[in-house]
Amino acid sequence: CYPASSHYLKNTPTQLAFFERNIVDSHYYTRTRASTMSTTEAQDPVKSETNKVESVIRSRKERPTGSTHFGDADWDEEQVDEIGDATWGEVAKACCVHDAKEWGKIFVGACGALFFLYFFLFALELLGNSAKVLGGCRAGGLLSDETNPVAGLVIGELATALIQSSSTTTSIIVSLVGAEAVSVNTGIYLVMGANIGTSVTNTIVSMGQMADGAQLERAFAGATVHDIFNLLSVAILFPLEIISHYLYHLTKAMLPDNVKDGEAWSGPIKKIVSPLSDKILKSNKDVIKDIATGKVESCDTYYPVLCLDGIEDYKHCASKCDKDAGEEVGVDCGRVGLITCDKTTGCPAFFQNGANLHDDSISGGVCLVLSLFLLIVCLMGLVNVLQRGLAGMSTRIIYKATNVNGLIGIVIGAAITILVQSSSITTSVLTPFVGLGVIQLEQMLPLTLGANIGTTITGLLAAMVSDNVDALQVALCHLFFNISGIVIWYPIPIMRRVPLRGARALGRATRRSRLVPPIYIIVVFFVIPLLLLGLSSLFMQKTVGFTVLGSFLVIGVVLGIARFIWWWKKQEGLQKCLACLDRRTDMNNTMKTLPEDMQFLKSKVSLLAEHTGLPEDEEAGDAQKGSDGTAEEVAPENEEVAIEDKED
Repeated sequence: CYPASSHYLKNTPTQLAFFERNIVDSHYYTRTRASTMSTTEAQDPVKSETNKVESVIRSRKERPTGSTHFGDADWDEEQVDEIGDATWGEVAKACCVHDAKEWGKIFVGACGALFFLYFFLFALELLGNSAKVLGGCRAGGLLSDETNPVAGLVIGELATALIQSSSTTTSIIVSLVGAEAVSVNTGIYLVMGANIGTSVTNTIVSMGQMADGAQLERAFAGATVHDIFNLLSVAILFPLEIISHYLYHLTKAMLPDNVKDGEAWSGPIKKIVSPLSDKILKSNKDVIKDIATGKVESCDTYYPVLCLDGIEDYKHCASKCDKDAGEEVGVDCGRVGLITCDKTTGCPAFFQNGANLHDDSISGGVCLVLSLFLLIVCLMGLVNVLQRGLAGMSTRIIYKATNVNGLIGIVIGAAITILVQSSSITTSVLTPFVGLGVIQLEQMLPLTLGANIGTTITGLLAAMVSDNVDALQVALCHLFFNISGIVIWYPIPIMRRVPLRGARALGRATRRSRLVPPIYIIVVFFVIPLLLLGLSSLFMQKTVGFTVLGSFLVIGVVLGIARFIWWWKKQEGLQKCLACLDRRTDMNNTMKTLPEDMQFLKSKVSLLAEHTGLPEDEEAGDAQKGSDGTAEEVAPENEEVAIEDKED
């Protein structure tokens, strides 16, 4: 029937290639079975054939089809363009056709994955609350001042990196604009910076896969593709906004005459995870907003924490005073600081009556360490469960199931982010899948772009709560900033390759040194922004001396950057850096294997002494003579010993 089938499929090359692979595989399995089948295997040919092939073949080079299966030894060697095409029938069969034992394993694996995923999300929520407690006062102070465009961009990034949530930052910025504490133009630059800072969380999550070099490479590339896209968008749209104010004018034309008050909305994931995290630590976002809007000068106003009658619950500690009715703090209502209580769950475990700012900061630091530890543990558990579930699955099947159209990927990313109300959570959950190779980098990019769109919904909802039209304008600027970045960098293939290549280059750098991710986070999210903030502050003093000093420093920085680029490109700076990283990696590997190497050398020296018949005291004497330069070569006692030494 093969000639007839090939004639039937002559106009469908993909189906014909798939049909021929099945024919080759059947011939290969027949030869393997005929040459290796034992008497016991002959009694159960189907079972023996499956076990034999699956237990022996662990490389695509051993398969006639050349397909790679999850868990193969050469899994990391396959490139995207080498992955063959599969049919949806194969995908459906791989997903749905299982026996009772396999379905039981799938059920247990799914329960395990959901368990680790829930506590992974819980750890992210706790991480965000801890960061708000630790950096809330500083973030509020940063957002409180009217600044120049560069300072606004940097402040938005630093504030988001400190509190680990772009949704919170944009909501505060919208509130500031609504309260007329910050102008619309400054709010635009602040949300641009918040867009950069939001990607620090998934970059931290990628470091949880440091145990496996290949996984770290893929995960770090999947995380930094978000960073690079945001940086590239800012690099083009930030100066364009300064020159033309196109976002301001575009959104100004779209504004209605007024905005009605609405209600805040929280996603279902927040409702599932927050009750547990609020029992551990709940941050007081009002402190950040009050400092940013200038209602209070510092966090000291909220301390010490005071609960009426010493009862720690929401009513006695966190209920707000009605100043119009003449209520006073300490008499009619309590007072809370950076850690507050919840109406439903009550006061968290780290809440303390009478606490001062230092006490709350210590609690935030402890919870930050606990959340990072739990994040890594849950990440390792989730990765392990996924690896076991995908073991033996062909990459053709995985790629077919995850290779969706780019526009659909953007819609999926936006929908997930709207549900979880955080782009950081969306990208952080997807990063481990990229590290495992389940999601390719080309599919991760549109998902992160969709997350960028979805996170703007939080700002729009915050604007709906306010009745100020300017607040809505800033929220719309955030939305159209992300849409503009997508239009520039995604539709055209040559432009799309820029962030992809940059992310792959950063991922490959982790192969040479595991220090690349932490150094990258410190430099990109803190060192460079602080440097820019310091330079911009010189020009904000509005004095001739500081302006001239700032001008010279800017010229020096520009010349330094130009000199670095020249050294990097023209004087083999890249090769020198890579060689330095390689030497460091080789040194670390040598130090790790040094004890085993020394034991090996000692065993060989002992064998050599045994073959030559050299006593231990003569060994020491000869060593002493050798140090004086008068040692003579010791000849073998006989020809047989000499032959053995030569063979050794």
